[in-house]
Amino acid sequence: MANNAQARKRVIQNEKQRLHNAGQRSRLRTFVKKVLHAVAGGDQIQARAALQVAESVIDKSAGKGIVHRNLAARTKSRLSARVKAMGVAQQ
Repeated sequence: MANNAQARKRVIQNEKQRLHNAGQRSRLRTFVKKVLHAVAGGDQIQARAALQVAESVIDKSAGKGIVHRNLAARTKSRLSARVKAMGVAQQ
């Protein structure tokens, strides 16, 4: 347990930051799921729009250290590949 005022304050700050980061990760996953649902539904226009928003959220999360930059790049790559494959399948 924290033995001085500074350490007690850090415990409180760390918990507050952990909860904030968890919310941001959840938000990221929600936007990724929106893209996946649009792809599963077969709506290419909606999928492209959802991908554009999701890429922005992913980049912001990586920039703030919520997720690792490699995870962000990998996620964006996989999502864009799925959306691109929709266009090929429909032609």
